[in-house]
Amino acid sequence: MDPDSLSSRVQGVTPSLTLAVTNQAKALRAQGDEVYGLAGGEPEMDTPDHIKAAAIKALQDGKTKYTPAAGIPELREGIAKKLREDNGLTYDPKQICVTSGGKQACMNAIMAMCDEGDEVIIPAPYWVSYPEMVRLCGAEPVIVETSEENGWKMTAEQFEEAMTPKTKMVIINSPGNPTGAVYTEEELRAIGEVASYEDIMILSDEIYEKLIYGDHKHVSIASISEELKSLTVICHGFAKAYSMTGWRIGYTAAPPEMAAAISKIQSHTTSNATTFAQYGAHAALSGSQDFVEDMRSEYDVRRQFVHARLSAIPNISVQNPGGAFYFFVNCEPLGLKSQNLCDKLLTRYKVAAVPGIAFGHDSSLRLSYCTTLDVLNEGITRFEEFCRAH
Repeated sequence: MDPDSLSSRVQGVTPSLTLAVTNQAKALRAQGDEVYGLAGGEPEMDTPDHIKAAAIKALQDGKTKYTPAAGIPELREGIAKKLREDNGLTYDPKQICVTSGGKQACMNAIMAMCDEGDEVIIPAPYWVSYPEMVRLCGAEPVIVETSEENGWKMTAEQFEEAMTPKTKMVIINSPGNPTGAVYTEEELRAIGEVASYEDIMILSDEIYEKLIYGDHKHVSIASISEELKSLTVICHGFAKAYSMTGWRIGYTAAPPEMAAAISKIQSHTTSNATTFAQYGAHAALSGSQDFVEDMRSEYDVRRQFVHARLSAIPNISVQNPGGAFYFFVNCEPLGLKSQNLCDKLLTRYKVAAVPGIAFGHDSSLRLSYCTTLDVLNEGITRFEEFCRAH
């Protein structure tokens, strides 16, 4: 088959560098090398037992058939309750759509809003899939460069400068991947004022909401005003807070018209998310939340450990993240492009990290601290040796 015969949309999409790094690390391990994996984007802790038990019971009870495309009623009601109690947001369960992971939630939201030629503003560094999702929907990503000095956050002024008559949506990810940046209520309010003035939809990716540290506080932009709520689609999921990455359960909460459009898209693509996994997700919300706080506390310890170690390394700079479980390390003084840097780090020092170019910043890399302290200690030691050698 001639590759040029593929659709122009898919030809314009780049492969995932995060998956490429994972595959390289696996290949080295298969050769017998010990690799210190600091590239992962998932908690290493197992899913809590009560969540697994709920899915097992659902299987034993014959919950193996189709559900409504937007999800089982009790899970949609549970999500609406969570949004009300945690975020001060009131949604009818009909405004909730349960998706096959947080990725599908984002993709559905973009597809529901964007036509050919529309523009979507994305602050960089960004999660790797945002621009590719926009392109797959026929729209054009408009990248806004943020700075380490400003905490890797887009300002309202930058947002306004990037807008054109074609701007249809802006994507906000707080806490963010790869930087761990957390937008304050004041920052979100200023961005929201620009969006509401121009009637621009907001995709608010809040998947890392529960992983937040220190004095930082998660604020959903939809909670600031009814006007902003009417312009916002929240994309969320169970992967990070409940260590349920492989379960593939996410959700959207959106204004009624958009919620109906998202459900329509899902009914003609994947239909419902896996039935018994939905029952596990319902147990995650309705059961004890001790696991979430225990994991957050443990990651806070690791965050402080890694920050202290990285801060002592010459020729790099790093912000202490307010959320998620990543450090975005500025390696510009080393004089290497991020792909070359990460290749050398992996092949010579056996440390897996994700090159910053994957996130739109080619002089940085992303290190994850969702692994054990032993792996972190040795991985950072080797990274320090690499930096001193360059």
